[in-house]
Amino acid sequence: MGIHYDYKSTKGNKLMEKQAKREKKLAEKKAKRLAKEGPKKEEEKTPALDPKKPISLDFLTNPNKE
Repeated sequence: MGIHYDYKSTKGNKLMEKQAKREKKLAEKKAKRLAKEGPKKEEEKTPALDPKKPISLDFLTNPNKE
């Protein structure tokens, strides 16, 4: 019967421990995944439109033009 008297007083601590354990587990999974993938390389994105060039009708209508 002692566990019933003790339950509410220790509930908060148990929940905090559970959450810490869960976060630790997720952090380990994330570290493992990042180590497996290797460092990410950021690709340089070229702007789709050059601000110096005017937009022409040919540019808007020709989908194959790069």
